[in-house]
Amino acid sequence: MTSTSRSSADRLRRLRRGLTALFTTMSALALVPLAWFVIYEDSEQGVARIDADLNRVTSSVSRLVGFDETIDFSLVNTDVLDQSCPQFAIMPGVTSAFQAHLSRRVCVPMDTGVLNGLAASAVQTGRTGPGYQRGTDGSLVRVLAEPLLNRGGKYLGAVVAVADTGPQRQQHTELVLWVIGGSILLITVLGFASHVLSGRSIRPAAAALEQQEVLLAETAHDLRTPVAALRALAEAAQNNPGLSAELLPRTVRLAARMGGIIDDLLVRARLAAGVEQLSIQPVFLDQLVAAVVEEAQTRDAHITLTTAPTAVDADPALVQRAIGNLLDNAVKYGRQPGAQAIVHITVAGGTVTVADHGPGIDAEAAAETFDRFSSTGGSSGLGLSIVRWVAQAHGGTLSVYNADEGGAIFELRLPLSAPRPVGSASSWA
Repeated sequence: MTSTSRSSADRLRRLRRGLTALFTTMSALALVPLAWFVIYEDSEQGVARIDADLNRVTSSVSRLVGFDETIDFSLVNTDVLDQSCPQFAIMPGVTSAFQAHLSRRVCVPMDTGVLNGLAASAVQTGRTGPGYQRGTDGSLVRVLAEPLLNRGGKYLGAVVAVADTGPQRQQHTELVLWVIGGSILLITVLGFASHVLSGRSIRPAAAALEQQEVLLAETAHDLRTPVAALRALAEAAQNNPGLSAELLPRTVRLAARMGGIIDDLLVRARLAAGVEQLSIQPVFLDQLVAAVVEEAQTRDAHITLTTAPTAVDADPALVQRAIGNLLDNAVKYGRQPGAQAIVHITVAGGTVTVADHGPGIDAEAAAETFDRFSSTGGSSGLGLSIVRWVAQAHGGTLSVYNADEGGAIFELRLPLSAPRPVGSASSWA
């Protein structure tokens, strides 16, 4: 891979990481305020519930206190509030009109001096709290003091209600943990989802980049030999002007071959990109292969061809290109050192078999796909990737294996044409 393609691939990877980070950050920025709001609202509602209980106790107990000649706690003693939480105390505050009364149930231990101080503040200000105090055991409690008025409108003391905030704070802490844990989990899931989605969105660009790389490599591979030959012919004509008339036709043929290579690769690129469609038509595969063999320049090779009438539905230009690549590959690599290339081609049943007498192909390379082939010492070459692509584009296959007696065998299988009714009009390539 070139440095340009590497840098392009790196940019795509950085773009994917950037998109993942951006989406994850946006998700976090949206979830954090929501989580804070949920936590804040739960805290406020918890305190509001405690205050409602305190207000219910103070207002109810205030109505139960009797004011005849003396303060009467008989109704208070028989009410269910006297044995429930929140607990309460009826304190005289700064007056000495009555003896303090404490509810029977102690929900949280409290200093009576603190309670009386709250009552005194309520007598002086009309109401104290709600607020926070500490119990004798150090626990945080919520308090509310409501003054008592006799029939003459005079403050005699106050009802002080006390509620333990421990259960509410524990529930709030559990909610905080659930909210934070859920937010982290959700952000993680959203981050993973964004990573997957960004990968899918970038995949076409990565595939196009890889396709561009393959196309450039195949173009360079296919043009290397004719360019070298063209240069050799030009140098020969320059050094031997008398041979120009002989060399000129070969030069024209090489130039035409190079143009054909470029045209075929551009067609493949357009087909792979979806810009152009395959030109499928009925083709006599045996005749097409025979034409390729006849046109091939194989002076240093011995080629035998055995065919049976075979009709396939295919793009004739692309199939001709694929057959030419198989033949060129066999002629170039399918020979023993210093010996003439011997190639056997068989066409039957929609299958083109090209067998050579070379050193064969490495077993590991044969098990791989035809995206890449090493052309060192075996019947393979990068041009075979075009053959594999042509086979796949037509719904066929390309297989390779070594013959028992030596050499490599390539089999290109194409779908057979459907039988046509007698007398139907059709055109055959």
